[in-house]
Amino acid sequence: MGSFSIWHWLIVLVIILLVFGTKKLRNIGSDLGGAVKGFKDGMKPGEEAKTDQIQSQAAPADKTVDVQAKDVNKS
Repeated sequence: MGSFSIWHWLIVLVIILLVFGTKKLRNIGSDLGGAVKGFKDGMKPGEEAKTDQIQSQAAPADKTVDVQAKDVNKS
């Protein structure tokens, strides 16, 4: 009654494949991989994550914005 042998694990694997099917198991694997990748990206230090976002959403360099400053403190 010790640990399971290789035959026990193979039978369990076959039963899992019959119940869930290979397509569903493949989808679960890709979802899990995406979750791990998202977690790793979230754990990056703040500056690296911001730099990656800025680089992926970079605006064209020829756009400029004109702003006029107003004096709020009228003494």
